[in-house]
Amino acid sequence: MRTGTAPSAAYDDLPYTRGGAVDRADVGVLVQSAVDGDAAAWKALVEGLSPLVWSVVRAHRLSDADAHEVYQTVWFRFAQHLGRIREPQKAGAWLASTARHESLKVLRSLRRLTPTDDAQLLDRASEDRTPEQSVIDSEDAAAQTERVRRLWQEFEELGERCRQLLRVLMATPPPSYQEVAAALGIAVGSIGPLRQRCLRRLRARLEGAL
Repeated sequence: MRTGTAPSAAYDDLPYTRGGAVDRADVGVLVQSAVDGDAAAWKALVEGLSPLVWSVVRAHRLSDADAHEVYQTVWFRFAQHLGRIREPQKAGAWLASTARHESLKVLRSLRRLTPTDDAQLLDRASEDRTPEQSVIDSEDAAAQTERVRRLWQEFEELGERCRQLLRVLMATPPPSYQEVAAALGIAVGSIGPLRQRCLRRLRARLEGAL
């Protein structure tokens, strides 16, 4: 069973930063079909859930090389445990949790975070805007180069928790709150209030800077 081919860059185009046609409600069925050897089901899982894996990796600000390694490791672990996942319909949460674990393991080995101000590490906008994308895209669409640079500068000035949360929430398709909780190690009930606070903070910074 293949675990997918790594993209040429850690945050490249389809299918790594945008999802396929997989429906979250069908994940359990796809997992079972993949267990039974259905290659098409496995491909649908990889293409549909890769954006979630990448969003978690990106939220931990790994280098390009480390991101490749974590991405491949997560799918390798998933393939290894495919037939032993207790709740197949929650495979997304399993992947998010594993991506978080593997990312933190890399960071512990490096004993440092790799800072970046590269806006290209964020997912490209999809046709279905999340609230996070709407805040960013509304400014980005008509902005000149300097305004775009200042926009991402304000994003980078948010607290680490806000940056991580918004990066994960901007995955396409948007992850469930259970997947976000698994990705960041926070309670499901705290995601909504934290999301609102972070977006208000980002809007306030944008209004003051642009």
